[in-house]
Amino acid sequence: MDRLDYDNVSHSDPSGHELVGGVNVYPTPITLGEHINIVYDGLLFHSGATELYLHVGYGRHENWHNVRDVKMLRTGRGWEQTFEVDDPSRLNFCFKDSANNWDNNNGHNWSYEIHNGKM
Repeated sequence: MDRLDYDNVSHSDPSGHELVGGVNVYPTPITLGEHINIVYDGLLFHSGATELYLHVGYGRHENWHNVRDVKMLRTGRGWEQTFEVDDPSRLNFCFKDSANNWDNNNGHNWSYEIHNGKM
């Protein structure tokens, strides 16, 4: 697997990975220049969050860059957001609600290697 915390993957299928904590990412592997979709139905979803933000950045686990908060959309599957992967380094993300409560995967965040699309 291509994640730092790969032991926590609970299920995978051809469309992506459902991860511990109510996170689904697809498509995987994540490729530079492509759009990915992240669906969240974890702790903050079940706690009744009325707004949710994807806190996303790139780089090493302890040194993110290009960090931004992206408002997620509530759908029938949970909170969802699609964006283009525009940095060749490692993708990192976690979630926060409008009351500034965080779900950061018990301090580990969620993290993926980014493939350059070449075989």
